Amino acid sequence: MSRDPEDRDAILHAVSSAVLAVTRHLSVREVLQVIVRSAQRLLDARYAALGVPDDDGSFAEFVAEGITDRQWDAIGPLPRQHGMLGAMLREGVPVRLPDLREDPRFEWWPKAHPVMKDFLGVPILDGDQVLGIIFLANKRTPGGFTAADQDLLTLFAAHAAIALINARLYESGRELAMVEERNRVSRDLHDAVTQKLFSLRLTAQAAAALVHRAPERAVAELDTVQRLAGEALAELRAVIVELRPAELDRHGLAETLGRQVRLLDRLHPAAVTFEADTLPDLRSEVEVAVLRVAQEAVHNALRHARADLVVVRLAREGGRVVLTVSDDGTGFDELAGRGLGLVSMKERAESVGGGVTVTSARDEGTTVRMEVGV
Repeated sequence: MSRDPEDRDAILHAVSSAVLAVTRHLSVREVLQVIVRSAQRLLDARYAALGVPDDDGSFAEFVAEGITDRQWDAIGPLPRQHGMLGAMLREGVPVRLPDLREDPRFEWWPKAHPVMKDFLGVPILDGDQVLGIIFLANKRTPGGFTAADQDLLTLFAAHAAIALINARLYESGRELAMVEERNRVSRDLHDAVTQKLFSLRLTAQAAAALVHRAPERAVAELDTVQRLAGEALAELRAVIVELRPAELDRHGLAETLGRQVRLLDRLHPAAVTFEADTLPDLRSEVEVAVLRVAQEAVHNALRHARADLVVVRLAREGGRVVLTVSDDGTGFDELAGRGLGLVSMKERAESVGGGVTVTSARDEGTTVRMEVGV
């Protein structure tokens, strides 16, 4: 595969992004999207897609580049395992064609489907098992796809196979870890907080019964109520702190958030930048809340806003830490934004004595601002 130095640099960068995506704890869909986007750009294709079949004749995962959301809505449901896609899943060999429509394996497209001519597809293999297919269509430069293009797409398919296996193993491990963590938290709550709250309730009932016939004893019981409530709160906070992400302990809030932003900047078409003032020491639960709100806000901007620029900033303003996540995307009105995790962000902020405000309007971008006292 002979390419000039500039092409080789592009290949190395694209493969680096794919490898990085595989080795990070991203979802299966996010990893596959990185690979498809890299293959499309590197091989100069108008369209690119990657499909992972399910057991019902459709696709468990199907990610694509070059088709707008409006086009997807017009096309309809995900494709079935028929025509060329079905043939590739059955045969497990590369396909390179000057005109897809002239191949006998081609059947039909939905009416709104874009017309595809020159075609290059390779299977995603785990040994002899076909995990999925990755394909490109309509090369922008004249001449169609070459043997060198096929070699390069085969390389991306190998990374897609690693990505699928790695991400599935990670998600299975994460599910198991979440079950184990829920069980541990349940035990901790039962052993500590639940017992404290049970004692608090009984003591409060005793105080209520004594308030009229033995006021002095009722006052003593209320003192016990106050002590037990404080102990229960301390126990609950201790459980919450143990749920803190390990990265925060190793790197702190600013460095952890900065690392995540830099990764997202490499993986997404939008530019994602990070700025941070020097921050004071923050309570553990505040660091967790700020990190989670930032993750949710950036996720919304990258997934829903179609932004070209997302700016994440941590600042110190007087006695408060302020997080802002701003994008230049499509924005939304109040009704449309209710499903974007805004309630969750506000609840997280309020749980540590802070607050979240969201400023947005159609076609004018969005800014999420969280403030919390230090």
